[in-house]
Amino acid sequence: MKVVITEDYNEMSTVATQYLLGAMHGQYRKNISITAGSTPKKVYEILVPLVKNKEYFEQVHYYNFDEIEFKGSGNEYGVTMTNLNKMFFDPAEIKKERIHVLDWTNYETQDERIKADGGLDFVLLGVGADGHFCGNLPNTTKFGDLTSRVDEDATPNMVDVLLNEVGGVEEMRPSFYVTMGPKSIMQIKQLVMIANGKEKAEIVKRLVEGTVSEEYPATLLTTHPNMTLIVDKEAASLL
Repeated sequence: MKVVITEDYNEMSTVATQYLLGAMHGQYRKNISITAGSTPKKVYEILVPLVKNKEYFEQVHYYNFDEIEFKGSGNEYGVTMTNLNKMFFDPAEIKKERIHVLDWTNYETQDERIKADGGLDFVLLGVGADGHFCGNLPNTTKFGDLTSRVDEDATPNMVDVLLNEVGGVEEMRPSFYVTMGPKSIMQIKQLVMIANGKEKAEIVKRLVEGTVSEEYPATLLTTHPNMTLIVDKEAASLL
């Protein structure tokens, strides 16, 4: 695993954008999976003007790697795709035919569809302070799992997790979510993970200096042959 320590959040975002752009360039189809949440917000702010209406990126296809339904809302998209649309797909005017949605209706065929598309070339990931990545929270999925459904009774705090994801509106809290599993992510050709802030310092230390354990799911990714961890100085403060 390569570790890149940057000065601050802005530099971390700039470096992550450079990695992402590097993966997007090419003559043939490129399949990219990207994360939602607050950590990559600046990445997308930088990326949008660089890819918007650029014909040389028409070969790039995008995939979301997890999804949570807004229960009873009638929304076409769940939490992840709603955020990705707002932060990146809509402002960058990415054509819908290049966006391949994972949701609760098709998760069982996700891995087969990705394989048929040639596999994923690159994924941009965040990491939780508890060591989760995608929807792979501690004590939910196993290292050998492909794309999976995680129900609300998976762990004692899962109800709170789901409630937080829908903005604390109890009426919209779903009873499950879907996520690409650890085995699915490990099959991607290049992994880039970003982390910033002192609240991520402990998990960054565990990723760099600790051992692989299902108690901290992201530790598995450190065994990938093409994994880069990009952090700011605060997140690297315990190294």
